[in-house]
Amino acid sequence: MSAKTNTSIDEQEVENFNALADEWWDENGPMKPLHDLNPTRLLHFKEQICHHFDRDIADPKALKGLDILDIGCGAGLVCEPLTRLGANVTGIDAAAKNVQVARLHAKDMDLKIDYKNKTAEDLSTSKKKYDVVLALEIVEHVANPEFFIKSVLSCVKKDGLVIFSTVNRTAKSYLFAIVGAEYLLRILPVGTHEWKKFVKPSELVSMIEMEKALITDVTGMPYHPISKEYRLSDDDLSVNYFVTATV
Repeated sequence: MSAKTNTSIDEQEVENFNALADEWWDENGPMKPLHDLNPTRLLHFKEQICHHFDRDIADPKALKGLDILDIGCGAGLVCEPLTRLGANVTGIDAAAKNVQVARLHAKDMDLKIDYKNKTAEDLSTSKKKYDVVLALEIVEHVANPEFFIKSVLSCVKKDGLVIFSTVNRTAKSYLFAIVGAEYLLRILPVGTHEWKKFVKPSELVSMIEMEKALITDVTGMPYHPISKEYRLSDDDLSVNYFVTATV
């Protein structure tokens, strides 16, 4: 873990994502892994949110009326489908160019989404709180995970839900997320990830519980190379995984 600081922002990481901003919606570009993840991620979010708030998952507007915050939203790959499900979505990102691209794409799609060039720390002291807060594929990019998680949890309403997704620190994740994705297949720019910043599930759970939140679910999302798809798994947390908690 990195040394304690009063911010979780890693300026180099922000610059890296600023440089990729215009390519977010290219399904075969540098963000292809996120496009590939998205159907499985969204299924998991719907299951967790509908279970927690007693909603009918089959309802096309199952999330109607829920205030959802997506921290590190990028160009809106998750914000847009959640909005279509009826949620009131706010997306924030430390990379200004990501927010610009997200706003333009939402306008093109005729979707009302509140995008802000803000950080979790910026919103943590706000009176506005959210029913659901998402922090997806971002824990492994921040400078201070403990401070970031504290800030994320400060954005959630009492009895609300928070969902983290990140990458485990294992030999398999090094081979898949760095050697494979960045060096062999070249589907991510070299340097996108630092293996030492990956977070083990036990570490993430511990940091969340330190803030008095209750863990409600831990689920893996392994990639199946034969079918070329991601699937949810109760026991395979070796690379991508989710941790859900309530406060």
